[in-house]
Amino acid sequence: MQDTNQENKTIKRFNVRRYNVISLVVSLLVILAVNLIGSRYFTRIDLTTEKRFTLTDATRDLLRDLDDIVYFRVYLEGDFPAGFRRLRNQTREMLDEFRAYSDFIQYEFINPTVKGDWDRTEENYQMLASKGLQATQLQVTAEDASSQQIIFPGALLSYRGREIPLSLLQDQMGMSSENVLNNSAQALEYNLATTIHKLTVTDKPGVAFLEGNGELDFRYVADITYELEDFYEVDRFAINADIHALDGISTLVVAQPLQEYSEADKFVIDQFIMNGGSVLWLIDPVYASMDSLQVSPETLGMAWPVNLDDMLFRYGVRLNTDLVMDLQAVPIPITTGYVGDRPQINMVPWFYFPLVRPATNHPIVRNLNAIRTEFTSTLDTVGSENIQKTILLETSPYTQILQTPVRIAFDILERQVDESQYRDGSRPVAVLLEGEFESVFRNRRIPGVEVPEGFTMKERSLGSKMIVVSDGDVIRNQFDQQGRPLPLGYDRFLNETFGNRDFILNAINYLNDDRGIMDARAREISLRLLDKSVVNKNRLAIQVLNIGLPVLLVLIFGSLRFYIRKRKFNKKMV
Repeated sequence: MQDTNQENKTIKRFNVRRYNVISLVVSLLVILAVNLIGSRYFTRIDLTTEKRFTLTDATRDLLRDLDDIVYFRVYLEGDFPAGFRRLRNQTREMLDEFRAYSDFIQYEFINPTVKGDWDRTEENYQMLASKGLQATQLQVTAEDASSQQIIFPGALLSYRGREIPLSLLQDQMGMSSENVLNNSAQALEYNLATTIHKLTVTDKPGVAFLEGNGELDFRYVADITYELEDFYEVDRFAINADIHALDGISTLVVAQPLQEYSEADKFVIDQFIMNGGSVLWLIDPVYASMDSLQVSPETLGMAWPVNLDDMLFRYGVRLNTDLVMDLQAVPIPITTGYVGDRPQINMVPWFYFPLVRPATNHPIVRNLNAIRTEFTSTLDTVGSENIQKTILLETSPYTQILQTPVRIAFDILERQVDESQYRDGSRPVAVLLEGEFESVFRNRRIPGVEVPEGFTMKERSLGSKMIVVSDGDVIRNQFDQQGRPLPLGYDRFLNETFGNRDFILNAINYLNDDRGIMDARAREISLRLLDKSVVNKNRLAIQVLNIGLPVLLVLIFGSLRFYIRKRKFNKKMV
């Protein structure tokens, strides 16, 4: 009997050993199979509500096409308030997500502030500023105390010897710090992907600024031209009735023309659009100039036709010959008095320079700062089949619309503002048109353009885009005291930067976007903030709940597990 029991025990041990060996072998085979499958088929699961870790197809394609290391030096390391720690962590998470699709993405986080060594810290600050990163003076508030801290919320990207700066903070006028940080998080993928594209692009599309009809000279668009050259082959030329003038051009920029276009030049532009070309129109339907007010106490704003109205109307938009006065306007320096021989200069809102803002959440204008304009007119969309119209920019609700001719004088600043006159509501000043445009020369003869043999005029486009802005000054940069161009959107009197550069860049990128990177700007991440008043009122209870409850649950689970195991063991013994 004992031999039989001993034999049974031996068989059981053998079976257990064999089962364990088989289980180990099967587990190893499963792990090997999963790794083999994973090396060939790549997938990731995003369980977040906003799909914040799901990259757009264009971004993934961009990363997979990399053939050399793109190195990020991110200067978001240090002792930050919670909001900036969140931005730092989100930046690291996004870069990790980029690395999942490309081994050529590498990064490091650096703290430019060296504790106890101010000389080295100041040297780091100067180096970062010289390379294009802007410092942010942070006001840190904690309950009843506040302090200031200098940070550089940005990164330097290098690729094959090139290095460019990237700002991670999307500053916006009038926005709370929480919303600014949230908008910055929303724009992370777009900003990172666009900067990588900027560094690595080799085959650049062509962008052309028109000349020959009084358009802005190069010096007035110098800053945006230099910025565009990182993405595009930028050129300037006149059409001169040459049907081939726009060959090889992807996007045309018509920046504040002052002279009428000939029918022949209009035909070349029209056929460029019919063949899929895109246009950024920056047109002043009313002419008014601050230069006139420097030599005269008043001037007139007058309708200023440049012979483009019929084209734009056929495409789906009408520029109105009026001027906007807006209570939300750009301040300008005005002499308000004298102390002895010295003039007293104050910054006073000049209602003819409206601050316009995004009218929609379209990727072109999403989360943009306010945009500086000068002597702006309104526009209307008109019925055109197969054309989708999206209003991009609009004035504030506190506007007054003046019909031309308009008297413009500084004496308006001496009178009390009558807010009851500013009740015309928000008015559109920029619109995106997309679809199949109809030629303005349909059923008309070709006007004085020498065309090659066999040329056939197209009467409808297969699909194109254009953006129309009723102010040409949105693309004009200011100058410093030495006459050098300042960054577009920077106001040297206010020492503030408006959203003009971002708007123009986004507009041209959208008009040229065949990679879909602009889709990343449509990402929306909800900001789930705690109610500070409730937190402060119930601080102790929340701390106890968050610290004590997990410990209590672990103790309960451990006790139950111990009780169940003990009870099960006692039954076996019996």
